[in-house]
Amino acid sequence: MNPGEAPIAEMRAALDKEFDVLLLPVSHPSLGPIRIVDDLFAIGRSEAPFVDYPRDRTTKLSRRHARIFSEHGAVYVADLDSKNGTTVNGVAVRLTPSRVRAGDELCFGGDLTYRVAIEPRPFSSASARGVQHLTVTLKPERVDLGLEPIDLIAFPFLVSKTDELFSRYKDRYPHQVNYISRRHAHIFMKGGEPWIEDLGSTNGTFLNHKRLGESAVALQNGDIVGFGGDHFVYQVALEKSFEIEPTVTQMTPPAAAIGVPAAGAPVAAAPAAAMPAEDPDKTTFVGAAHSFLDIFCVDRALQREDEVNENAPPLTPDEATETQARRPRRRWQLLMRELTRTFAAGDRTTMRRVGWGGLAVLVVVAGLAVTLYMRGAAERDIKSLLAAGEYESAADVATSSLQRHPASDAIRSLASEALMKARVPGWLSALHAKQFDRAGALIDGMRATSQNNPDALALINQLKWVGDLERFVVGRGGPDAPIRIYSDEGRIQNLLKQWEDDAKGHQRILDRIASYVPEFTEPYALAMSHLRKLQSDDSVYLAAIDRLNSTIATELGRDKPDVLPAVLDDYAQRYPRLAGLDTLRSDLRQYADIFNEMTARHLVPLLALMKKANFRTPPFKSQYAQLSASRLPSADVVAKHDAASAAWQSGDSQQALAGLQAMPAGPWSDVITAELAHKKALLDQFADLQKSRGSADRDDKLLSFYASLDPVEDAYYVRAVQGDVNALRDKALARAQDQIDRAQGLWRQYRANGSIGGTQRLESGISGGFRSQALLLSGANTAAQQGMRVYTQLKAPHPAGSDQLLEDIEAETQLQRRSLQELRMVLEPGLLKSKLALIGGSDQSEARQSP
Repeated sequence: MNPGEAPIAEMRAALDKEFDVLLLPVSHPSLGPIRIVDDLFAIGRSEAPFVDYPRDRTTKLSRRHARIFSEHGAVYVADLDSKNGTTVNGVAVRLTPSRVRAGDELCFGGDLTYRVAIEPRPFSSASARGVQHLTVTLKPERVDLGLEPIDLIAFPFLVSKTDELFSRYKDRYPHQVNYISRRHAHIFMKGGEPWIEDLGSTNGTFLNHKRLGESAVALQNGDIVGFGGDHFVYQVALEKSFEIEPTVTQMTPPAAAIGVPAAGAPVAAAPAAAMPAEDPDKTTFVGAAHSFLDIFCVDRALQREDEVNENAPPLTPDEATETQARRPRRRWQLLMRELTRTFAAGDRTTMRRVGWGGLAVLVVVAGLAVTLYMRGAAERDIKSLLAAGEYESAADVATSSLQRHPASDAIRSLASEALMKARVPGWLSALHAKQFDRAGALIDGMRATSQNNPDALALINQLKWVGDLERFVVGRGGPDAPIRIYSDEGRIQNLLKQWEDDAKGHQRILDRIASYVPEFTEPYALAMSHLRKLQSDDSVYLAAIDRLNSTIATELGRDKPDVLPAVLDDYAQRYPRLAGLDTLRSDLRQYADIFNEMTARHLVPLLALMKKANFRTPPFKSQYAQLSASRLPSADVVAKHDAASAAWQSGDSQQALAGLQAMPAGPWSDVITAELAHKKALLDQFADLQKSRGSADRDDKLLSFYASLDPVEDAYYVRAVQGDVNALRDKALARAQDQIDRAQGLWRQYRANGSIGGTQRLESGISGGFRSQALLLSGANTAAQQGMRVYTQLKAPHPAGSDQLLEDIEAETQLQRRSLQELRMVLEPGLLKSKLALIGGSDQSEARQSP
């Protein structure tokens, strides 16, 4: 990685450490390095160590030249409108502080050049023992003015007429408030002590009735400070307290991270012991620190609003000279200067010498000079507007200029800078408020105005990526929220792909945006943190999801859905942030029911399940589609069977039989043939029942017929005999109980003999042991189903344990049928059919290998 390209995410990974910033001399190595251990460091020819340098080394430094400060885990440099300027890697620092990274080159005044290094500070046992808190109280000198005391417990503190601390007095003291500048002075921590610095205010800052110069001064207990004159004057009271830290691992907040020494770290709150004794109702407590980024971000247009206090001491002659030198020339002044230079020899004597021909040449030269000057006017206009903080106007001028000069790289770059400074703060506000639709609309607006500027479009696309990343992370509940299977994978992979196609290029773009808009630093760092988390999730959770999908597909392809519940339980335990497994379990149960009815060759319940099928996860949707295309009844069979069932249930038995007879041949023909035979048998049995009215055995025939009816499929015949059965209700229930008792006896005998084993299933014939066990199981299943059917049809409560009994018998029956069908490549088809028929679980004639 090149110097200066250290990513914020990597720097923030060490937020629990303290760092020093080192300036290593490049232009004059003999001067020695400068170690910065405080949050704020002053650059100026009257500041240490520059005041001790040889005079010829500091001639181009201004008295108030620049400031280096640490904030939000980053290091910045701000130029204080110096005469000869400040640059970072050759790029001028204008009115907005510029981000500084390890490896960058800082140059002050065009002569003093340093390379930046960031060095971790050794662990201090003293710092581990406790933290010193400081309260600075500003007590009004004059009680008759109604000014409130100010308690400061967080630093830096900006003195500004726009702050509510002073603007509240505007109605009573309008002029006195206006004597305070927007960026008047600030109180900050240095070496654990409070210091005060004037920020180039119009009417000055006073300490003990003397106007402050270019350098900051330490505050002492009892000092008198005044802002803008003799109205807002306060006495300084300092109170220190020492708090024991509970553990060594308790660290300072992010603002005291990389490049920010602990001694000057902002304090979020003070302990109760540090509070002053004044009446809290008449004291203003300031517990939140201001930002160095705001303190050193200059807006000349707003500076000119300051009202001059005639009673305030004026600037010194040297200060006035420097201030005048920092004022930008207007365009017409620059143009006149160029013309003056062009016609410097244009007095009358010279004109007579050159004659009219020479005059024409001079006019042409002058015109050429004007043309060349005006060609760069757009660029100068944009730079001037940027310097004045008029970013929207600069963006508009740049957009118009690009239409006339679409190939100008300089204007493209300036247009990008203006656009970022004008629009990104509003976009950041929307992002912070989680108004992602508004943030997206702002991105679209930026893109619409930058169609002719590919340089700006690259920055806009990167901002969109940051917005999309934040929207995704917030939408799913935070970076540590569960990974929603079949929902989050695609978005995670898309966000990572967008980044990884050119990670270094994207990082350089983000660094560039942060250099234009310092407040973008925190969202940038947060985005890098989210990125690392998604990369971790991709390597762990998304890889686990891929393996799970492969396992599901493999086991379903092997007709082994019964092994998947254990697989899902294992994944739930190993990957606690994997959400959506319940949906997979639901699809698995639905698929297993369909698969079991299909392998058992139960057509009617299978068709009912197929009509309700609704799979929500990709692997089960895919497998069910394959099952439908190859092994389940076709749509034509389903439709014709529905028509035959409807006719049968309505009592039109002949139409139902005709419909079943007309079914097309296919994998399910044997099952349909068995159903046709079953319905014909029921029809014959019903006719015989009608003829047996009055006979001695009619009751037995009636109950036997009733027990064989399906309450849904045979609903017409259930209604036809329901009245007669109700008359025999007690006798019917007794007979049903006999069936349950018989089923229980057969089941116990089957269990006592031992279940049918794999050796018996593999036999080349049907042994006596297999036959006897199969008949026990089949008989238990038939008796249990018939008995339970009567209880259900009569709406009578089921006997205790009967439901579990039927469930156990059916589970064993289905297990034996599946185990036999898995041997279809080993057993001779006729033998397999005979063994399935003995096991039962369906009509004896429908047993056949699975399609």
